[in-house]
Order: sequence, then C-alpha cells, then structure tokens
Amino acid sequence: MLNYIWLGLILFAVIIGGFSGHMKELTDGAVGGAKTAVELAIGLIGIMTLWLGVMRLAEKSGLVQILARALRPIMRKLFPDVPPDHPAMGSMILNIAANMLGLSNAATPLGLRAMKDLETLNRHPGTATNAMCTFLAINTSSVQLLPITEVAILASAGSKQPTVIIGTAFLATICSNIAGISAVKLLEKVRAFRLPQEPVSTGENKTSSAESVTQSVTLPTQISLPPLTPFGYVVLLIFGLCFAVFLVSMAFPGVLWPLSQTATAEAPTQNGLVRFVNAISLLAVPFLISFFPLYAALRKLKVYEEFVEGAKEGFNTAIRIIPFLVTILVAVGMFRAAGGIVLITDLLRPALNFIHFPPELVPLWIMRPLSGSGSMAVFSDIVKNAGPDNILSRMAATVYGSTETTFYVISVYFGSVAIRRSRHAIAAGLIADGVGVIASVIICRLVFG
Repeated sequence: MLNYIWLGLILFAVIIGGFSGHMKELTDGAVGGAKTAVELAIGLIGIMTLWLGVMRLAEKSGLVQILARALRPIMRKLFPDVPPDHPAMGSMILNIAANMLGLSNAATPLGLRAMKDLETLNRHPGTATNAMCTFLAINTSSVQLLPITEVAILASAGSKQPTVIIGTAFLATICSNIAGISAVKLLEKVRAFRLPQEPVSTGENKTSSAESVTQSVTLPTQISLPPLTPFGYVVLLIFGLCFAVFLVSMAFPGVLWPLSQTATAEAPTQNGLVRFVNAISLLAVPFLISFFPLYAALRKLKVYEEFVEGAKEGFNTAIRIIPFLVTILVAVGMFRAAGGIVLITDLLRPALNFIHFPPELVPLWIMRPLSGSGSMAVFSDIVKNAGPDNILSRMAATVYGSTETTFYVISVYFGSVAIRRSRHAIAAGLIADGVGVIASVIICRLVFG
C-alpha cells in the first residue's frame, strides 16, 4: 500500500503543480522535504542514544521483564504471537506509557527499540508481522492524558481556557484507539493482508537487509544477577518517597513547599487534575533516567559500561532511517507545495457543508497523517483566524490531539528494521485517524455547543 500511496503523491503533485503553475514551489517542496528528513534523523541521534542506553540497563537488570509480567494478561490478548517474557513486551509497554504522557522525545526511541525486539521474532524479513502492525496501530492512536502542544498553542494565542480541550481530546483518543485496535485485528484476517505461509528468505546464503539489521542489533542476554538486598529496598523506598514529595509539591503548590516560581505562578490558572497530570509528565523523564541506573546498580550491574553498549545503537538506528524519511517527506513536500491539499478541500466543501462538517478542518485532517510541522502550522492558522476560544479552534485542537503523523511514524519505525511491506498498518492507522477526527467534531459539538 505504501508503494501506491508514495507514487500517487508524487504523480498527483506533478500534475496539479503543472496545471496550477506551481512547479517552482513543487521543486522547493521536494528539496525542503529531503532537508527536513536529514535534520529530523540527526536530531534523533542524541535522544535515541540516551534512551537506548537507559533501556539496556532496564533489560539487563530485569526491570523490563518485571513490567511485562505485570501486564501479561492484556499484552497477551493484543500480541498473541509475542512470548510473554520477550523484551519486546516491556519495550512496547514503556513506549505506550510515554505516548500517553505526551513524552514524544522519549516515546520514539522506546518505540524503535520495540520494533527491533519484534524484528527478532519476524520469520518474514522485510514484511511487517501482525504484532508490528498492532503495535503501530496502538502507537498512532494512543490515548492522550495531557495534550501539551495543543494547550500551549491555545494559551499563546490568548485563550481564557486553554485546558478545556483536555477532556475532549481524551475522549476522542479513546475512540480512535478502539477503532485502531479493532481495524488492525480485523484487517490482518483479510486475504490481501495475510502473511505468506512460508518465510520469504530460505537457504543458508540468502540474507535480507532486515536480517542484517537484526543481526547488527543483538539483544542483551539476561544474566544472573543477585537479588536486591534489604539495603537496596530501603534505598528504592527513599528514592520513591522523594519523587512522591516532588509530585505533590508540583501538583499542589503550597501543600508542602513551592519547588519553583513557575509552578506557583501557573497554579491559579490550572485545576488540580491538570496540574497533577502535568507534574507527572515533567517528572517522568527524570524519574526513569535516574531509577533505571539506580536499580541496576543495586543489583550489582556495571551501569556505565552497559549504558554505553546500549547507547551505541542510537547512532546506527538514526542513520539507518534517513532513506525512509527522505522518501516519504519528499513526496509529502511536493504534494503540499503543489496545492494538492487546497484542491481536495475545495472539492469536498459542498459535501462537508451538507453533513455539517467544518470545511476549515479538512486541511488539518489531510495534513496530520503526513506531516507534524505542517499540521501544526495549519492548526495554528485556524486558531489565529477563528480565535483561540472559538469552537472551531477547540475542534482543531482536539483533532490535532486525537490523531497522529501516521506516515511519518510508519516510515521511521518500519525503516529502522528495513520493513518494506507494511501490510495493513497504514490502513489501520488512517482508520484510527478518521475516527479520531469525526469523534473530535461530535464530542466538541456536544461539549461546547
């Protein structure tokens, strides 16, 4: 499917650009897309190096296995093809949790690690497994507890109630998440999307690029470590209490003491629930970065050496995804610059008016699966023109928070393990996005009138 979509974007961009006289803009869009792809990949190197190092400590110390066992019943239902104690289970759980908290910088490296773990179970190199497609469907339709970006844009535009869309975005993402999981489970049974009966690669001398990627990223083997001592449990208890104090102080300034002037200054404009979720989001990364090494050290693991070994994977992975990012972002840049999105909006306007769907949201709907920066620009433009407290702006904020850059995510995640046949992952992601958009409009009409 990705082959046809990519080719279609380029061909339609050239045709539309030729008839509209936007050939120069089309060329600029292609060059700009390639430049953006490389900048994104290079920007990922540092954060991926950090998180893959932290993940190695979590794996070698046994934390990932503990987390996977705790959520085994749910994960076994969603991923029946993945062994319950496989490292992929823990990686996926951490990625899903990071996405729910809005920790995009942490979520992407964790998701890439999950894809590498899942690739070790892939009997058909180059083809996405059912587990990979399910993981991406959950990833692209993740439930959002706090849509930080949307709230920030509304607040910067002068909204009197920028946090009012938290509830609508939460409900809309629940709808999109259910739709995404349902779609991926149903589509995997369709004949056109079924896995081949036999592995694609057979014979001793046949090694695909996906196999070479898997071989170059060897998962750390679980070694025998001594159990935690009573002293270790005391240290972890003190560590947990410290973060509990930090959480209470940030979520409810004045109860203990104000940790920062910022937290105290923002307190009057936010309700308790928003402050609590925001505090969790702010503390999640420092907690994980410090807790994993501490736990590993208490189990007598050489934390520095293991962190470095895990961090080495970050650079290689970031470089490996550049061709896939360039491919998709060039096509998206050409289609956008040629005026394809504007043309589709104009064609659909009469039908949308008939069903009372705001045509102003169509560019955001189309752009969101293709480009994060492009969709943010469209969202910001809607807020600027309609006003930050207009129902249209709140709909746009909810749409932005309940959808995902599906093509970008699939390109990055599948590109990291050289997956070329995406099967039903794109269809499931787009279905989830569509349900998220429709649910956003309906929920906002019910809530805001």
